[in-house]
Amino acid sequence: MNDYPWLTLMIAVPAVGALTIACLPRNVARLAKPIALAYSLLVLLLTVGLTTAIDVRSGFFSLTERHDWIPQLGTSWALGVDGISYLLIAMAAILTPICLLAAWDDEHEPGRVKTYFALMLLLEAFMVGVFAAADVLLFYVFFEAMLIPVYFLIGMFGGEGRQRAAMKFLLFSLAGGLVMLAAVIGLYVVGPGGSQGYLIERLGDLEMSTWTERLLFLGFFIAFAIKAPMWPVHSWLPDAAGASRPATATLLVGVLDKVGTYGMIRFCLELFPDASRWATPAITVLALVSIFYGAFMAIGERDLMRLISWTSVSHFGFIVLGIFAITRTSQAGSAFYMINHGFSTAGLFLVAGMLIARRGSRMVPDFGGWQRVTPGLAGVFLIAGLSTLALPGMGSFLSEFLVITGTFQRNRWAGAIAAVGIVLAATYVLLMYKRTMTGPVPQLATPVRDITWREKVVVAPLVALFLVLGVYPKPVLDVINPSVERTLSWIGASDPAPTADATPSTPGSEH
Repeated sequence: MNDYPWLTLMIAVPAVGALTIACLPRNVARLAKPIALAYSLLVLLLTVGLTTAIDVRSGFFSLTERHDWIPQLGTSWALGVDGISYLLIAMAAILTPICLLAAWDDEHEPGRVKTYFALMLLLEAFMVGVFAAADVLLFYVFFEAMLIPVYFLIGMFGGEGRQRAAMKFLLFSLAGGLVMLAAVIGLYVVGPGGSQGYLIERLGDLEMSTWTERLLFLGFFIAFAIKAPMWPVHSWLPDAAGASRPATATLLVGVLDKVGTYGMIRFCLELFPDASRWATPAITVLALVSIFYGAFMAIGERDLMRLISWTSVSHFGFIVLGIFAITRTSQAGSAFYMINHGFSTAGLFLVAGMLIARRGSRMVPDFGGWQRVTPGLAGVFLIAGLSTLALPGMGSFLSEFLVITGTFQRNRWAGAIAAVGIVLAATYVLLMYKRTMTGPVPQLATPVRDITWREKVVVAPLVALFLVLGVYPKPVLDVINPSVERTLSWIGASDPAPTADATPSTPGSEH
């Protein structure tokens, strides 16, 4: 089973699906939707099959594939997954068919239907590839390739301001990619070289000067900070997600942006541990600023899609904070946070899209009293919001708790400040629900349907995941923990020693 090219197949299947849809004759373009859904479900089935073959106990890459690609450039077709990358691939495989089903009625013109659903499948192929890449240059290729379908999904199929938003997304991403490319080239120069000089496993413990390591670290970190996104290179996200279709925004924020935080773990920490420690104080400050800046902007935002985007800026601050606290608890929390945030954000974006389609407006004040019109959708919207604000019993609660606890072990003041962000999260989520759902019944010209059967199929798995990950997170954490242990061992990091005396005092003892 381990010799089977699982990962290559999971990249090839959606790519072939995209090509199949693109080649459909115009008179049968309506078949693009079921074909896209079938291919995405096949990828999901392969992901389930992957669980029978993968070995995450060691924390090292499993299901490795390696073939010569461009030996002159030192790169190879090298794939492999550990616990964290496997979970991110699984999240992409789960969310893609959900998003396709949510986007079922987004387009009706035959040519646009074909293009729309083909781009969604192509994006899935690149998402799997970027998380499975075990070669730095191959990772960079997938990292840049993702820009193509996202740019067209925003620019061709988005709403008002889509051209500006698509261009802003492209320019920010290309700028980050250019900086990263310089670092990738520099990494090959200082690395072992040869036909497989970009293999991640060969790039550990490199001998390089202090400032060389720091410069290379910054090249990767800047690109990942833009993708994450972190303050002050975040401004593209509200524009891009606000102008996108809900399904596109879900994949963009829920999955693609995780490439930034995943890259911080896989490349910044593991390849440049000393530089990571050097930069940790500054990154901690930037993460805290992201938490509060995103929260305050969400509180004041009137556009529903942009509001949800701002909440993600805040959440990514928590994830980055946990990564660079460099403790077992914080790292496990950050990895788990990536998964929970992906599903919570999907719930918010997709239900918000359903509400916007019915109201004909994205502005929060236009929705006052909407729970009296669509009580079913309002209920799901509330559940997704409660998951986002980390209500106990939801998966997000445990991940946020782990991040803050682990950060407190390393840096008490940073952990204490971050804890205040929890209050702000409750504020912007509850205010959003209050402004959109409560109040008098709105005056509508035509009756509005509540949640349909197709929409129930879309949201049901998400609600189930909120609850399952909150009540029984152990299977997911068991997959994450070996990877965390390996990363900390790889970089020679350990948890801070307890500061309190664990020896119990006896009566009459002196103090």
